[in-house]
Amino acid sequence: MSLPVRRVLGFLRRETVLCVAVALAVISAFIVPPSAAYLGYIDWETLALLFSLMAVMKGYQQIGIFARLSDALLQRVGTMRGMVMTLVFLPFFLSMVVTNDVSLITFVPFALVVLRMAGRERLIVPTVILQTIAANLGSMLTPMGNPQNLYLYAQSGMGFGELVALTLPYVAVSGVVLAAVIGVGLRRPKPVRGVSVAVHICRRRSLVGCTGGFALCLLAIFGLVPPWAIAVLIAVTLLVVNRRVLAGVDYALLATFIAFFVFIGNVGNIGPFRELLATMLEGRVEIVSVLASQVVSNVPAALLLSGFTDDWAGLIVGCNLGGLGTLIASMASLISYKMVVREYPQHRGRYLLWFTVANVALLMLLMTISAVW
Repeated sequence: MSLPVRRVLGFLRRETVLCVAVALAVISAFIVPPSAAYLGYIDWETLALLFSLMAVMKGYQQIGIFARLSDALLQRVGTMRGMVMTLVFLPFFLSMVVTNDVSLITFVPFALVVLRMAGRERLIVPTVILQTIAANLGSMLTPMGNPQNLYLYAQSGMGFGELVALTLPYVAVSGVVLAAVIGVGLRRPKPVRGVSVAVHICRRRSLVGCTGGFALCLLAIFGLVPPWAIAVLIAVTLLVVNRRVLAGVDYALLATFIAFFVFIGNVGNIGPFRELLATMLEGRVEIVSVLASQVVSNVPAALLLSGFTDDWAGLIVGCNLGGLGTLIASMASLISYKMVVREYPQHRGRYLLWFTVANVALLMLLMTISAVW
């Protein structure tokens, strides 16, 4: 196989969702010919805010502030139960602020190192599975917790408090369940010495810069500053002071959003298809969102379905709960899986089995709560 072919296949594997989104946009363009109206399909404010948040979070990752926080907490833990509890609830709470994928990119490698140093490698699979669930469900609470929330929050016109009130019960139940699972699984509080991991952190000026950028993003989320102005300011600043952070932004995700916007806009102009989707969603937005997420993951599901319903509460709950279930239901879940399998390929089958069991069980519980709420 030639090198160019291998590169193309590698790109298709890495960016499957982007490739599918582009294919759908191209196919739909044959039905609805390209025109200036395409520009109106795209939610530029959501893209600007998403770019700004990703850039700021990339900066935080680079300076290692989250790893340093983890290290400081773990040095104060005296039992294995406390260690696992810390490793799981760090992504649970931090994902509310720094997004679920950033939480997992930061804390899963940290957990692998910590559990190896503590001589508890047998706990790696269950701990990482719980971390993944924690990040996916903790991120449900806020607009900046994950990309689909950011988009749906902007589209719905909800207030910040309204979104939090909608999602808080599910997040609270999830936190109680995670704590109970850890408590039951590690009933005997075996003592463990504090584990310290070497953490590099950059200058304080970098931390102040990232925090300032995040504060500006919050102003945009609350509608006090135009998102495009924040995006331009952050892009220009990084272009001057830190191009490595600017290069590390997930532009593939931004391109995926654009492709789906084009597809959704075109489909919205195809009467029979629009009516079919609207009929499917009527009175069933939450369950359809959950089921669609199992196949295409929850971010594309949110983008696709948002064009055919105004039941924003059902869509937000359904697409967030839909992140549970299959491994691809939330693209963030693939981050954890790849990290574990890369270092422990012999655990591939065990990880997939217990990941699916745990996710499906919690999904059924939360869907039951939603049905009787």
